[in-house]
Amino acid sequence: MKQRKIPMRTCVVTKEKCEKKDLLRIVRSKDGEIKVDVSGKMNGRGAYIKKEKEVLEQAKKKNSLGRHLECEIPDTIYDEILEIIEK
Repeated sequence: MKQRKIPMRTCVVTKEKCEKKDLLRIVRSKDGEIKVDVSGKMNGRGAYIKKEKEVLEQAKKKNSLGRHLECEIPDTIYDEILEIIEK
């Protein structure tokens, strides 16, 4: 049987290539709304971040997500990401 290709994505904070399932996608829609995309299929510009608390803190400190998505990231989004990581 032929093996399936595993989708790989790059974390915007650590620049590591990881499997898509190990990352969390943050999306900026066309109208500028920022959302956490759990399904990984939302429309808009996306940025991937590793599901680790340390990486999230680093992203907030360095504003990696904001630079990648070219907009300001509200604290509520960081709180939502933290909740998903801790589950």
